[in-house]
Amino acid sequence: MAVPAAMELVDLATRATSAYGRPDLGARLAQTRRRLEDPNVQVLVVGEFKQGKSQLVNALINAPVCPVDDDLATAVPTAVKYAEAPAVTLVWEARPGEKRAPRRTEVPIEKLAHYVSEAGNPGNRQGLSRAEVGLPRNLLKGGLVLVDTPGVGGLGSAHGAATMATLPTADAVLLVSDASQEYTAPELEFLATAMRLCPNVAGIVTKTDLYPHWRRIVDLDRGHLAAAGITAEVFPVSSVLRLEAVRAEDAELNVESGFAALVAFLRTEVLARADDLDRASTSQDVLAVADQMASGMRAELAAQRRPDQAGELVAELERARRRAGALKDRSARWQHTLGDGVQDLTADIDHDLRDRLRAIGREADQLLEDSDPRDVWDQFSEWLEGRIATATSANFVWAGQRAEWLAGLVAEHFAAEGDAVLPALRTGRPGESGAQVERLERPEHEQMSFGQKLYVGARGGYGGLLMVGLATTLAGMALLNPLSIGAGLLFGGKTVREEQQRQLARRKADAKAAVRKHLDEIVFQVGKDSRDMLRQVQRQLRDHFTSLAEELQTSVDASVKAAQTAVSSDENVRRARIRDLEAELDRIASLEKRARALAPGKVLL
Repeated sequence: MAVPAAMELVDLATRATSAYGRPDLGARLAQTRRRLEDPNVQVLVVGEFKQGKSQLVNALINAPVCPVDDDLATAVPTAVKYAEAPAVTLVWEARPGEKRAPRRTEVPIEKLAHYVSEAGNPGNRQGLSRAEVGLPRNLLKGGLVLVDTPGVGGLGSAHGAATMATLPTADAVLLVSDASQEYTAPELEFLATAMRLCPNVAGIVTKTDLYPHWRRIVDLDRGHLAAAGITAEVFPVSSVLRLEAVRAEDAELNVESGFAALVAFLRTEVLARADDLDRASTSQDVLAVADQMASGMRAELAAQRRPDQAGELVAELERARRRAGALKDRSARWQHTLGDGVQDLTADIDHDLRDRLRAIGREADQLLEDSDPRDVWDQFSEWLEGRIATATSANFVWAGQRAEWLAGLVAEHFAAEGDAVLPALRTGRPGESGAQVERLERPEHEQMSFGQKLYVGARGGYGGLLMVGLATTLAGMALLNPLSIGAGLLFGGKTVREEQQRQLARRKADAKAAVRKHLDEIVFQVGKDSRDMLRQVQRQLRDHFTSLAEELQTSVDASVKAAQTAVSSDENVRRARIRDLEAELDRIASLEKRARALAPGKVLL
């Protein structure tokens, strides 16, 4: 929920911009208010198949919303958020290249499983982007949105890579793993990556009611996290005990279920930190606007108090105006840094992705060459998906880190001529990212039946039998004799082996072609998603710093005009004007004081 004090402060500052004739600064505050009016705090619930993700969400909100059963698995991301009345909305996002608004359809809440589960919508054949469920729950009223993601069947799978791509847009990530075993290597790798992309990450160990040794598993998990340098908290929980505790209104049982600590984490770490961020960013915006509004008044006040130095002040302001004007020019240093930086970054990210996938392709070719694809395809495809997901995730993380570095460099060059504050780089919300990559296509594997072997052997053996039989007739032997029959069997066996080798070579070639096709698809789709992300970053930075330059230009123009006007004022007018300016600056100082009090000690980079 938006911070009331922040909303009130933004409204007060907006009225001030209107009173002082600064609609450009009012536009910045309007963006601040829109950000505050979006209460959503996205929490991704991720994990492998059958770990209890959907049941965890249901237990948190005390409602059987997400489908749960032994033969059901989530196929579509399901976002559960606050609403005055229960409702379900299905969302189809526009495909890449399409220019249309998302299509939204409301369905009865009892029909949700038909659209979001593998049983009702296998492989998401209906092409849904996500389902949005609204419920009147106190936990959600503060803006918390729980996103139940599809089971990734191994966090190194294609679904895992898609989940990884949404991490920078999430406010928190809960990795769900049941108490049957300790963390796997892919889970630890996922947590390590999530820590670099998301501000809040926690591990949830579910089904503690089913496994008596769950405490040992939790201790092992914490040890693995400590050894890997991962600072995520671990919460052991039982969804069954939680639901029973809520039904019976048993506070002790609720504590035993582990959900009391988890709910406290969501409220104090996730929601509270989002609230702190809202306060800090609002304070920063209001302080910047107040400084811009006060700059002209300070210049005029200095000229009114020391009219003899007004000429020097005007000259200095003129130089500042030229510098501010240069910031808007396309030849400005920050403009060059941004344009060149994005081009270089796009090329580097694309090369990095191709280099990683080429190495995987070479390794895959060698594995297929050393084995029969028909016998190892299931294990091979799982291995390949894991390697690809690891490579694309590392590429995506590197792209995000390089984009942040570029933003800082642009801000540094902008700040050389004027104050600069970095915007929050946001490139979409969960469920709104690029298209999914299809799974590796299984090639058709030839396999010789007994009848085919018999036919091929007979065809090859006939030639050998006839050739040797005719030769032995010259020695007075019959056409069918032990030598000709043996030659027929030998030639028949050789023909069968050659046909098997031909089919094996064909299977290897088809498998390698399928891998290359899949890698090309990965390069095409993931590369496009990376380029789209970098274009969004470029637009955000360009628009942000262009707006700052225009605001600075307007402020300096007002300061020059005020200083020039002050020179021609007589003594009585000057004294009255000084009092007015001091009073106005006191009002702005009061606004700045409230802005600093909104987020004491908070400094945003």
